[in-house]
Amino acid sequence: MPARTDGTAGRRLRVRQVRSGIGHPATHRRTLRALGLKHHQDVVTVGDSPSVRGMLAQVRHLVEVTPVEEG
Repeated sequence: MPARTDGTAGRRLRVRQVRSGIGHPATHRRTLRALGLKHHQDVVTVGDSPSVRGMLAQVRHLVEVTPVEEG
């Protein structure tokens, strides 16, 4: 597998759902599911990639993102 060239190699993000998807468009609810968030206050750790960053931007009003300290 080739090395990443976008500067995000090995970085992880902790994503916490702070607001419910109820009452929001279906695309936002599907994005929460794609990130692995199943319910309010759920926390997942995801890899930092451009596609994940795009998903987080779409639901930025529903989640809280913090970087995971490695090491």
